[in-house]
Amino acid sequence: MALSSHALHVTASLHKPSISQSRSFDRLKLSVPLDQKPLWKVRLPQKPWPEHVLEALKSTSRKMLEAFVDSVFRFVDQPLLPSQKNFAPVEEIGEAIVVACCEGDIPVNFPQGVLVRNGPNPLFGGLKSTESIFGRSSQTWVEGEGMLHAVYFEKGSGGNWLLSYKNRYVESDTFKLEKPQNKPSFLPALEGDSWAIMAAYLLNTLRYGAVNKYMSNTNVLEHAGKTYTVAENYVPQEVDIVTLEAGGDWNFGGEWDQPFTSHPKRAPESGELVTMGINAARPYYAVGVISADGKKLNHKADLEFDRSILSHEIGVTHKYNVIIDHPLVFDMKRLLNGGPLLKYDKEGYARIGVMPRYGDASSVRWFYVESSCTFHMFNSFEDGDEVVVRGCRALTAVFPGPDWGTNKFDWFSRGFDFREPVAANANKHRGYLFTRAHEWRLNMETGEVQESNLTGTEFSVDFPFINADFTGLPNKYGYAQVINSKSSSECGMAKYGGLVKLYVGEPCPRLSDSEGGGDRDYSIKVEYHNFEKDSFCSGSIFVPKKDGVGEDSGWIVSWVHNEETDVSQVHVIDAQKFEGEPVAKITLPQRVPYGFHGTFVSTPN
Repeated sequence: MALSSHALHVTASLHKPSISQSRSFDRLKLSVPLDQKPLWKVRLPQKPWPEHVLEALKSTSRKMLEAFVDSVFRFVDQPLLPSQKNFAPVEEIGEAIVVACCEGDIPVNFPQGVLVRNGPNPLFGGLKSTESIFGRSSQTWVEGEGMLHAVYFEKGSGGNWLLSYKNRYVESDTFKLEKPQNKPSFLPALEGDSWAIMAAYLLNTLRYGAVNKYMSNTNVLEHAGKTYTVAENYVPQEVDIVTLEAGGDWNFGGEWDQPFTSHPKRAPESGELVTMGINAARPYYAVGVISADGKKLNHKADLEFDRSILSHEIGVTHKYNVIIDHPLVFDMKRLLNGGPLLKYDKEGYARIGVMPRYGDASSVRWFYVESSCTFHMFNSFEDGDEVVVRGCRALTAVFPGPDWGTNKFDWFSRGFDFREPVAANANKHRGYLFTRAHEWRLNMETGEVQESNLTGTEFSVDFPFINADFTGLPNKYGYAQVINSKSSSECGMAKYGGLVKLYVGEPCPRLSDSEGGGDRDYSIKVEYHNFEKDSFCSGSIFVPKKDGVGEDSGWIVSWVHNEETDVSQVHVIDAQKFEGEPVAKITLPQRVPYGFHGTFVSTPN
């Protein structure tokens, strides 16, 4: 959405086929009119076929399919430019390695635990495309198997910090199918010529029972003492936070049979986890509420959407769930007509839904807003009669990228070029991938909507985060990663060269146009934390102080890579001294590629 730059990993079929779906061919029957005799009869064995015969038939079928794919499809590497070298995958290192190099001092009151971040790490050397008689299809920049990177913070008996680092692939079911083959196997099924994509759907499903891989590469979340990896195209997978070994699916015995958002939210007070799932087929959008202990699915509702969208977040307030519906649309009919499966519809509508926690489709209050794309949210909360929603708003979608056949590098390069000046109140940005912090105020009594930009055109932000203890509650501070326009434009991929702290509780009027500002927008107090030259971050989070005073009492922790030295570090920044130097820089034993989202899991014992 990462998509965003990071984010967001969705395929045409967004969940594993159910048993009834996978056996649908068993229900097909050939018949003849009752008044006619069949032209021939086939006498079937009265007893079931022996197990070894069935297994031999299955094995032969699999081999024939694999032989067909190998003969028709050719996998080719997608090249990386020198400026894109830290998007390249790395190998697993095996056992955890002691981290000996640390500039500065890790605070005494920093919690013990595991800092863990997820991100795409493609198998077999990098992203692939395929060429065949059906045309060409390609993996997108957000694809690639999930890899976890973890730094372990442990205190020794003398109070000194003991640090170690480990990485590991997320071994999903499809990872276990493809890895032993030692070559690419799943055909790309999201971007490409329509016939190539449809062939990939069919052949992937026939061979593996899934349209695309369950990459589980977007986020890491913790709930009720358990840790999970997740991406939009499947359910979460439990992971052992110590070994990083993947466990089983988290689907409540099949009760939750939808995909799972990468950004579920914990509801204030109740501690329930609110999630949603999107599909390319009905139900297009479903909401779920999980018990505070993580053992039960308390509620599930189909919101009865009439289109399939790629929505990356859900919000919560004290009483409500907040739904983002923007015009980034999956359309199978469009694909069949030769167009792209996923496309941002600039003329399409956008709306925000406010839904009672245990509501259904009829209980959602919809507010139509200016058309835009919002992958990531800072927060949402109730303020009197209003529900306030804050997020990162753009006028187009960074994912999946340009229409098929367009020069992808050129499209991203121009999109990240924010150098041409523009009036702050103009209804456009310097590059079409410019993203602002934005606020929507939705009046539950009158139905009115008030929209305003919280930031101007000085910087483009994404991957927002807050002190998670204030999720769903009024808050004063928001944080985000800042795109380095020059480096991103030269690279054709998003690079984040700094962080911002937004004082969202301290708005002040913008200057008038004659004074160089825009008279319709509002700005807020902003502080900057810039990394050194040629250094870029990913996976930034807020780690609160256990006994801290104030919402911003804690640390910003970020994964930072220096492209000049090729050294990766973890920076620990005092959130109350945001513009100062990091209190600690932890140098890691190997390069860590840019990734998406992560978390900090406290392990006090």
